[in-house]
Amino acid sequence: MTNSLPAKLMVGIFDHLDEDGREIARQYEDRMKLAEVCDRLGFYGYHVAEHHCTPHGRGPSPNLFLAGVAQRTQHLRLGPLVMLLNLYHPIRAFEEICMLDHLSGGRLELGMGRGSLPIEWGFFGIDEEVATSRYLEASEIVIQAMKGGAQALSYKGDHFELDKVPLMLRPHQRPQPPTWITTSRPEVARWAAENDTNLACGGPASAVRQITDAYRAHERHTAGGRKRAPFLGLVRMVVAGSTTKHAISLAAPAYQRWLRSFKFLYELNGIQTPQNLPPDFDAAVDCQLCVVGTAASVRQDLLDHVEEAGANYLLCQLAFGDLPLEASYYTATSVHSGVMA
Repeated sequence: MTNSLPAKLMVGIFDHLDEDGREIARQYEDRMKLAEVCDRLGFYGYHVAEHHCTPHGRGPSPNLFLAGVAQRTQHLRLGPLVMLLNLYHPIRAFEEICMLDHLSGGRLELGMGRGSLPIEWGFFGIDEEVATSRYLEASEIVIQAMKGGAQALSYKGDHFELDKVPLMLRPHQRPQPPTWITTSRPEVARWAAENDTNLACGGPASAVRQITDAYRAHERHTAGGRKRAPFLGLVRMVVAGSTTKHAISLAAPAYQRWLRSFKFLYELNGIQTPQNLPPDFDAAVDCQLCVVGTAASVRQDLLDHVEEAGANYLLCQLAFGDLPLEASYYTATSVHSGVMA
């Protein structure tokens, strides 16, 4: 390994809220129960993806779902990863951000992004050609609104024009909640370092290392006055079992169900799936997307991945596909005792 582990490795939860085969209300309640357990165990945060019109995401409004989680937890920090700003008017997005930050008592971790699948934007009338510039304008407005001390906001761009809009809300956290982006590109990591933004990354640890190295190289020139070191997060699907065979028996069918949900919109529209998407469970393990085994082997694999990736925050996807709630509990407890402790 080329670096030592951070003195205190922080661990959080990432969730697509992909369809699990149960009734929607039952799935929401199961996730609330899992959040309660992770809150008691001391997990840092619960980050929820935003997807639309697909079984890959039963939480199309992460802020609404997390407002419910906020009332069932005390310490767990909460946030979308990411909030698809292309699908919001930036003033509406800002107001929801403020509400969630206050409803959670200042526990919001704000992920913002453009989104990765143009089909989903198209359902809302957003053309792929304007998606990036629209997102950049919206994020600029949201950040300006969060940081600004003025009572009214004005802005003129290609997509949005605001003329002294009264801002009646402010975030609970000052000057603003911590911000996050997801990326697989080192050049984006340099932008994140410049803007004091946390990162969440998937993929093989060696590829993620290029991103974290780029972040830290640029961070040396931009750090100063920060209250908290930035999080450089590594995302992993995790399943622990009493034996390796037991863990695989849970994880393999759950991954296949998750994969079907992921591919739904691609297949419906005749679009090729991403080349880096593992086509089956064995490939998902080989490329380090899934970490599966006994509590001891899961612990060692996760720590090895974190060290090789140069990460200081581990984002565990504890629930995916049709994993039983009890299996997610067991994995959460195993991660707590083996990694967090």
